Formats: sequence, C-alpha cells, structure tokens
Amino acid sequence: MTDEPEEPAEPPEPPHPLAVVWTDRFADDVTTEATHGGLSVGVPADRWIDALTFARDELSCGFFDWLTGVDEMEEGFAVVAHVYSLQERHHLLVRTRVPRAYPALPTATGVYRGAAWHERETFEMFGIEFEGHPHLVPLLLPDGFEGNPLRKDFVLASRVAKAWPGAKEPGESGHGAPSRRRVRPPGVPDDWGPHA
Repeated sequence: MTDEPEEPAEPPEPPHPLAVVWTDRFADDVTTEATHGGLSVGVPADRWIDALTFARDELSCGFFDWLTGVDEMEEGFAVVAHVYSLQERHHLLVRTRVPRAYPALPTATGVYRGAAWHERETFEMFGIEFEGHPHLVPLLLPDGFEGNPLRKDFVLASRVAKAWPGAKEPGESGHGAPSRRRVRPPGVPDDWGPHA
C-alpha cells in the first residue's frame, strides 16, 4: 500500500489592505471583515467619531452614503454608516453598538454633514439619540406617533374589524332584495329543472 502524497494546503487569503491600516490605527479596538468587495469595520461606541474621521481624512472616504440602525435585541442596537472613496474607489461599512438601556452616540454631523438626515431617521425609527445633533426631531412619522416602529419589540396596532355596511351579494342584506336570476346554459328551456 503506497502513501499518496498529501495535497498542499491552500495558503490563507491575505487580509484586506485596508484592514491592516485600521488595525495599525485602532489596534484591539477594531474588528474587520471583508464583505462583497468592501470592508466592514467595527469600533466601540466611544471611538465612533474617531473612526468616521479616520475614514474621511486618512482613507479619502469623503462620500457619505447612508447611516442606519439595526435592532439586535439583547445585544442592543448596531449603528452602521456606509462611506465611499471616490478617489480610491473603496467602500467602507463603519459600525458600532449601543446598549438597549440607553442607546446614544455622539452625532456624526461634524464629520459628515449628510449624516444629519439619517440620524434624524434613525432616532425616530429606533429611538437612538445622537448627542449634539443640531436638530434631532421626528422626520417621517405623523405628529403624535408613539414608539419606534423599527424596534423588534414594537407592537403594530391592529385595526378594529368592522362589519361591511352593505350586502355581500344581492339578497343577503336581509331586506328582501331579490337574488340574482340564474342564467341557464344555451338551449336549456326556462321551465326545465328546479325552480328557485
């Protein structure tokens, strides 16, 4: 019995080039993951503004695309921002997590002016405060709306079912309206069959 040579193991993929840059800058405070041609970067909440400023100033990510929240139930809320470098053509997802008991972050409007609208929406939909925001007021929901509809514990109010005011079919209203005349197939005499 001959020993077959073992196939050489594939070398591990090199880390995303930007992952190295983030690790050099933030050390153990950052987690990185290559995702769909871009990089996802996780930082603690107290490094949120540092991370966004680093992305803008050091990595040329001057284009702010969007910011939103994700309800992660017991783990709190994730806040995620997508930024892009027009010069280098790389995408970054910068994310952090805030506790459910007091979901708050400093506003990113000093780094990206475009964050103002997105923070208002995230505040309204998830109840996440953005401290220092210049105008953190509801944006989309009608006046007097209570609650944050994108939280997983938000209960949708059901409407009270009401009876339809009219008859479903002629003759079903109970007011003696005649029922529809039954049409017989062609060629069948009117006096044939049961008479209703």
